[in-house]
Amino acid sequence: MSPEMQNKLNNQIGMEAYASFLYLSMSVWCDYKGLMGCARFLKRQSAEEHMHMMKLVEYVQEVDGYPSIPSIAQPPGDFKDIDTLFQEVLGHEKKVTRAINDLVEFSSKEKDHSTYNFLQWYVEEQREEENLMRTILDKINLIGDSPQKLYYIDKELEAINDSVESGGA
Repeated sequence: MSPEMQNKLNNQIGMEAYASFLYLSMSVWCDYKGLMGCARFLKRQSAEEHMHMMKLVEYVQEVDGYPSIPSIAQPPGDFKDIDTLFQEVLGHEKKVTRAINDLVEFSSKEKDHSTYNFLQWYVEEQREEENLMRTILDKINLIGDSPQKLYYIDKELEAINDSVESGGA
């Protein structure tokens, strides 16, 4: 692996680590607001992002590189509302998708077939993540601004949690 590819993968390690902390911070906010389904969903997303980071660390080690464990910027801890929070999640996932696509393009340009192959898992994962966040935002929009809005959103996220945990989504 070229030094430039290693550097780019190390940057991705930092991006995945930040996503893990961002989603954990969002989970804490949801818990504080009494949105336990949303909190559980975001805590699971945080753990998933941590796993994404670890896969990168292990891959860099496997190809005899040296993974760099970055310091992580403090994520925001307060959010305007649940709609905005999930719009931020989708925006962050799109940013990660662009970064993965840039890595795929660079690995192809460098003819680094091992890294190119490794990154295909992330390409698929990002498609799934963006689709899930768009689905959640669609449900939030369908629920509208009724007085029970937060209750229904929380129940929708709880249903997603149950589906994922039973192997559905």
